[in-house]
Amino acid sequence: MSSLFDDEDDDRRGRSSDPPSTAAGTPLAERMRPRTLDEIVGQDDILAPGKPLRGAIERDLLQSIILWGPPGTGKTTLARVIAEVTHAHFVPFSAVLAGIKEIKEVMATAQDRRRRIGRRTIVFVDEIHRFNKAQQDVVLPYVENGDVTFLGATTENPSFEVNSALLSRSRVYVLQPLSEDDVRLIVRRAMTEERGLAGKVSLTPEAEDALIAVSNGDARVALNALELFLSRVYSLEAMRRAAARGVGCTGGAADARLPEALYGYRDAGRGRL
Repeated sequence: MSSLFDDEDDDRRGRSSDPPSTAAGTPLAERMRPRTLDEIVGQDDILAPGKPLRGAIERDLLQSIILWGPPGTGKTTLARVIAEVTHAHFVPFSAVLAGIKEIKEVMATAQDRRRRIGRRTIVFVDEIHRFNKAQQDVVLPYVENGDVTFLGATTENPSFEVNSALLSRSRVYVLQPLSEDDVRLIVRRAMTEERGLAGKVSLTPEAEDALIAVSNGDARVALNALELFLSRVYSLEAMRRAAARGVGCTGGAADARLPEALYGYRDAGRGRL
């Protein structure tokens, strides 16, 4: 366990966002995950050239931020891109799995690293709305002292889910659902790029339109649905019906209506759609 936080493991631990796998069985959505800022589709309001957030990332001057937006809009992807760009030590956490003891160890190590070698630490907490008050309280003093740069991602309003003290020390960036043109571009990239489907299959305009409709601004839904459609688990008519019912809406309780195979392709073989 001790090597997890050792400086000599920084290259492995700090660069924890490995390039998306192209191994057989890796979901298409993971294979097509953007690797650079230029590959990210949409979110021009915060990531277009010249925007403050993009400049801070490119210059490695990122301050504590919270990314708030519906599923499939690029929150985790952006965190992974930051992990590749930054020279800071990058530590990812799952709010569901991280315990108080582990958080305290990471915070103490970050403080020691900054004092010994002047290297800062970026702590990424996915699903920060699941980070309870006690967990947030552990992080707060290290953010205040500058030992840690906090990077959170959430689908829930951070005003209700994040302690006011931590929220006041972070800039909130809102990620919007992707436009139809954005999702169409992502689908077409997946169809043609080598790490995707490499041009081996094609879609009719009707099938492409159905994918765009059922995704409702969520890139992951679109790519998982594409994969299911091509494997004949998910039919064109099923996509049309799902889109007509509003299944695929992003955000909050609406996601509970989404057929779970769209988010869990590993279950596709069970024919749940």
